[in-house]
Amino acid sequence: MINIKFEDFDISEEILKAINNLGYKNPSEVQAAAIPIALKGNDIIVKSQTGSGKTAAFAIPLCESADVEETEPQALILTPTRELALQVSQDITNIGRYKKIRAIAVFGKQPIEMQKKQLKQRVHVIVGTPGRTLDHIERGTIKLNKVKYLILDEADEMLSMGFIEQVEEVIKAVPKNRVTMLFSATIPESIEAICAKYMVDPVKIEINPEKLTVDKIVQVCYEVEEDKKISLLKRILYMENPDSCIVFCRTKENVDSITVQMKNRHYSCIKIHGGMLQNDRLDAMERFKKGEFRFLVATDVAARGIDVENITHIINYDLPLEKGNYVHRIGRTGRAGKKGKAITFVTHHENKFLQAIEGYIGMEIPKEKIPTKEESEPFREAFYVKHDEKPIIKKTKSSNFNADIMKLYISAGKKKKIRTVDIVGTICNIEGVCSDDIGIIDIQDSFSHVDIMNGKGKLVLEVLKNGTIKGKTIRVEKANK
Repeated sequence: MINIKFEDFDISEEILKAINNLGYKNPSEVQAAAIPIALKGNDIIVKSQTGSGKTAAFAIPLCESADVEETEPQALILTPTRELALQVSQDITNIGRYKKIRAIAVFGKQPIEMQKKQLKQRVHVIVGTPGRTLDHIERGTIKLNKVKYLILDEADEMLSMGFIEQVEEVIKAVPKNRVTMLFSATIPESIEAICAKYMVDPVKIEINPEKLTVDKIVQVCYEVEEDKKISLLKRILYMENPDSCIVFCRTKENVDSITVQMKNRHYSCIKIHGGMLQNDRLDAMERFKKGEFRFLVATDVAARGIDVENITHIINYDLPLEKGNYVHRIGRTGRAGKKGKAITFVTHHENKFLQAIEGYIGMEIPKEKIPTKEESEPFREAFYVKHDEKPIIKKTKSSNFNADIMKLYISAGKKKKIRTVDIVGTICNIEGVCSDDIGIIDIQDSFSHVDIMNGKGKLVLEVLKNGTIKGKTIRVEKANK
C-alpha cells in the first residue's frame, strides 16, 4: 500500500491532473484503502481520524463516476457543519474541475431562495447539513432520483449534535439502489445501527484508531485559576513563540474577550465562533489559512474537518468538556507527518474532565509548572521580532489552478435571458478557443461566472471586454474569487 500511486486507480486524466494541481503526491492510507472499493460500487464504513485525507477518499470516486451531461444531482453528502459543507464542496469542485463537475453547498442561516436558484441549474454533487438538506427535500427543490452516491461525513459529530433523526430521514428519501459511504472518527453503537439498517454488505476500513492521533503531538497541561489564565497565555506565547496557533475557548463570549485582550497586546489574531455572520466566519478562516494572522481564537466550530496547514500549536484556553473534542482540537496540529504541540489549561474544578480525556487517549498528560513572569520575559523580544515580520501569504489548494484556469465575471444573467448555450456559443466563436476550453458555468439572476481553462483566459477576456452576448452589451472581467 505504501508504493501505490493515484495512477494505479485507473482514474481519468482530468482527475489526475486536478489531483496533481492540488499537490497530492501519493494516496494517504485512507485514500489507498477506500478509493478502489468505492470505484467498484461497494458500501464502505471508514473509521479514520480527521486530517487523514478522507475527503479525497470519497471525492475522487464521486468525480470519476459522475456523468457531466446529467442535469440532476448524482451524489449527496451530509456534513455536521456549514464550514465543513463549504470546504467539502470546494474540494469536490477542485478535484472535478477539469471534468467540469459542479458541486454546491446547502446549509442553514443562508437564504433558502438563493440555494433554490443554484439547485435549478445543473448540479452534480450536493453537500449539505442535515436540517437544510431535509428542508430542500421536503420542498422538492433537491431532486434525488438520480443520486447514486450517499456520503455521511463526520457521522459521529452529526450524532453528537443531535442530527441523527434528520440524517435518517434523508437516507430514507434517497434511492435504495445507491452506494453508501460513512466516514467517522469513532463508531459508537448508534452509528453501527444505522450502518446495519441502511448499508448492504459494507466493507469496513479502520485507519489510525483515535488513540494514535496524538503520537506526533507533544501534550502538556497547566493547572491554573480561571482569573490567571490570560497571564499564563501571554507567558506561554512568549516562550513557545508559535508560527501558527489556534486558541480554543468553550464559549463565544470567551472568544470575544480573549480576542480583545490579545489585540490590546498587539498580537496578530482573528476570531471565529457560531455567533458571527457566515461570511465573516468564512473570511476569518480563509485569512487564517493564508497566514495573514498568527493566532486564531475559536470555539469548537473550527475544530472538526477544517483543513489548515502548518499549525504548530494548539492552546486549550478552556478545557473541552467532551473528551472527543479534545482529540479533534489537538488534531489541528501534528498533521501530514509534522510535529505539533498541544497546551491545555485546566482549573482544579475540571480535574474529572481531564481524567476522562486521559482515559480516552490512553495516556496521562504531563503537568508543567506555571512559568513566572521573570522566566517568560527573556523570550518577549524574540516573540515580537517574529510578530513584526511581514507574514508570508500561503497559497491555497486551488491557487495552482490559477495559471491554467481563469474565472470570468459576466455582467448578465437570467434576467437578460442569458443561457449556458449563449455563453458557450459566444466563447467558441473566438479564434483559437473551443468547448474543451470552457469549464463550469454558473448563471445567476444578474451576472454569470465561467471558468476558462487551458490558459485561454486572457485571450477570452480580451476579446469579450465590452462585447456582446446574444446581442446584449456586457461587461466581462476577471472574477474576484
